[in-house]
Amino acid sequence: MREPLPWSIALACVLLLLVARAWERSFRARRRMARAREGEASARGLLARRGFDVVAEQVAASITLRVDGADSSHALRADYVVTRRGRRYVAEVKTGRVAPSLDHAPTRRQILEYCTAFDVDGALLVEPECDRVREIAVPRAQRSVWPWIALGMVTGGALVALWR
Repeated sequence: MREPLPWSIALACVLLLLVARAWERSFRARRRMARAREGEASARGLLARRGFDVVAEQVAASITLRVDGADSSHALRADYVVTRRGRRYVAEVKTGRVAPSLDHAPTRRQILEYCTAFDVDGALLVEPECDRVREIAVPRAQRSVWPWIALGMVTGGALVALWR
């Protein structure tokens, strides 16, 4: 009987390691998705306990950017749109150790994107694992009052000149 060649054993080991790694990644992804689904399911109750009324779930919207003079539209999907005391919010549910943090750039960017695309007063970052709902307001750029002051001074000066 012939002995297997050393390179064929090494190749079989490498293939076995690759299959094991792919299975582990798949397992982790499935576990992460299950955790996210559980979080979204419990988030609805958490929002209700905090006094929010759920208007819609898995709400689609789009944001259009102008790139080199051409419009580029991008689809978005928020977990919830909710209301409370006459104010409207887009609610994003985050689970895990990293994602719920606003220090996590993808989460922060997603919140900013949602506040731009959805017609809302603010955003909610819902963390069902911590039983926490954080309200996020994105301040609009403050408009300068100087043009109005200058216009008032010119108008006032013109009126004084006409008076005399």
